[in-house]
Amino acid sequence: MGKGAQVVNEFDVIVVGAGAGGMAAAVSAAKNGASVIVIEKDKVLGGTTARSGGVLWIPCHPFSQQSPAEDSIENATTYLRHEAGRYFNAEKVQAFLHNGPRMVDWFQRETDVKFVSVPEFSDYHPDAAGGLPGGRSILAAPFDGRELGKKIEWLRPPLREITFVGMMFNASKEISQFFNVTRSLASAWYVTKRLVTHAREMLTYGRAMRLTNGNALAARLAKSAFDCDIPFRLDTRVERLLMEGRRVAGVAVNSGGESMNLYARTGVILAGGGFPQDVERRKALFPHAPNGTEHLSPAPASNTGDGLRLAANAGAALELDLPNAAAWIPVSKVPYRNGESGVFPHLIDRYKPGVIMVTRNGLRFTNESNSYHDVGMAMQKACRDSDATEAFLICDHRTLRRYGLGFVKPFPIPFGPHLRSGYLKRGRTLAELADAAGIDAAAFERTVATFNEGAVHGEDHQFGRGNSAYNRFLGDAEHQPNPCVAPIQDGPFYAIRTVIGDLGTFAGIRTDGCARALDSSGHVVPGLYAVGNDAASVMGGNYPGGGITLGPAMTFGFLAGEHAAKTARGARENALSLDMPVAEVSVLARSSEQAP
Repeated sequence: MGKGAQVVNEFDVIVVGAGAGGMAAAVSAAKNGASVIVIEKDKVLGGTTARSGGVLWIPCHPFSQQSPAEDSIENATTYLRHEAGRYFNAEKVQAFLHNGPRMVDWFQRETDVKFVSVPEFSDYHPDAAGGLPGGRSILAAPFDGRELGKKIEWLRPPLREITFVGMMFNASKEISQFFNVTRSLASAWYVTKRLVTHAREMLTYGRAMRLTNGNALAARLAKSAFDCDIPFRLDTRVERLLMEGRRVAGVAVNSGGESMNLYARTGVILAGGGFPQDVERRKALFPHAPNGTEHLSPAPASNTGDGLRLAANAGAALELDLPNAAAWIPVSKVPYRNGESGVFPHLIDRYKPGVIMVTRNGLRFTNESNSYHDVGMAMQKACRDSDATEAFLICDHRTLRRYGLGFVKPFPIPFGPHLRSGYLKRGRTLAELADAAGIDAAAFERTVATFNEGAVHGEDHQFGRGNSAYNRFLGDAEHQPNPCVAPIQDGPFYAIRTVIGDLGTFAGIRTDGCARALDSSGHVVPGLYAVGNDAASVMGGNYPGGGITLGPAMTFGFLAGEHAAKTARGARENALSLDMPVAEVSVLARSSEQAP
């Protein structure tokens, strides 16, 4: 900083958190004329978004190929009413459904954020009232990381456990190319080109530059924010919200041991990523984690529920009674040679033919090709009377080498290291595998025999795997007659232990259709907004489709930024007419706000 330069500590809008919701809010506010700053607790930006699939669930989005008779606000409302049940919030649902398409169109037109359609991506319950077998999900378009210049160092890298030599795959079509590398010349050629390009990037830049999925979305939002000259303060913790009466007037922050106050003329937007790493809140809200430590989350370690605590201390109400406090997913703990460990989210292996899940009692308990959230709920139910909430993914040798399992990659990548680390269990027979994994051998052998009776004909008599469009979407389309079902018969056999993890939390700050925080009486907490996983989920504690976290995060981020900027603009106009300082008029305007 040059001699005589002033530290700016007053802005129209302060955004806390640099994931999709926070950066969407910042860009929206800045593009609408507000001065903005983004405060990020971590040393990198992108939050959980940068580790995610980058999918947004937005009914009636601009790329939709569905006819109005198939997808409409009315049909989507019916579906969400079915999914949320008694937790259906009509105001927030309508705000999301009516403004989601507008948000997509605005970001496409005004910023570097671009999307592509994923028409084959089914709703998770396509046969429910209002559900669709595809068309409501969109994906962040790949992005060239070199456009960020040196600020690429600010971007959180993808989750190590779901990359291959540092590459993050762009949706299921690209993954299928790698699965077929030894079976198709076209796939082999595609994979070769992809690996050569990636190797060149790693040698030149030390990281992948062809960014995909959530990493691309975070990068595109960051580029859009940089283009607006929005300042970011990384590695900066918000210690408390500054109050002027009932109004939130700013934040007290600490960076490198140095404290200072930053003031917001019109609003503070909380977007801290929820509480997946808050052991105490997990202990209170996660039935499967009575000590708070039984749960493993792939979310960044910094997502410790700061936003919820800040909001509660400012008078905002928390919605903690949802039927599910988080988006559940089976995960496995990956041991590394240096003694550290990672968390692998089982996103695609469960859907493949020749894979089943059993509890320690040797029994299947659900359709393994259902959504991760549904499988996670089923795991909790099946293990309710057990000492631990756990299940084992099972496959035979042919399936392991064809598709891989968990962190174990398919042929030709060797799997010996995973056997030696204990991550992968093996047995020459089913009984031997059961003994190695601690599974009831007799029940396990009966389970596999029963499953195989139908599986040889492509049928799952017990749970109907492959019957829904969503099941089939992540199966193997080349495997017929059922892309999700094959017998388990070619030893040796393998198992990986899984426990419950999450893809984000659902419980959070009570908000209205503009993303304003509400108190226990339903009144607006002046000057405070919450978006992303800091806000209570608009889905009512359920998981209707791929992208139901990022879709609302960006939509309500967009609305919060727009609303805060409009408030700032109104304050400036009133200041001119009243010949008063803007800050004083802003206080008057915000203090008089009431809930709609």
